Amino acid sequence: MTRPLPLLAGLLGVVFLALAALYWLTPAGSLPSFLPGFEAGSAHVHSRHALGSLIVAIALFAFAWFQREPQRR
Repeated sequence: MTRPLPLLAGLLGVVFLALAALYWLTPAGSLPSFLPGFEAGSAHVHSRHALGSLIVAIALFAFAWFQREPQRR
């Protein structure tokens, strides 16, 4: 049986990784308005938001990795 916490951390890691890519590749004016950093008409790329999301994604992946069940031999 799989444990739900590592699975949830892994899924959230994927979400934050996608969010980091969105922040890195999309100008602030083209971001969805519900995301922090949206500025209408701006061509600025939020690289700090992208870096923060990437760090959170890596931390979530590490948490999921270390909380997984050990392999039985």
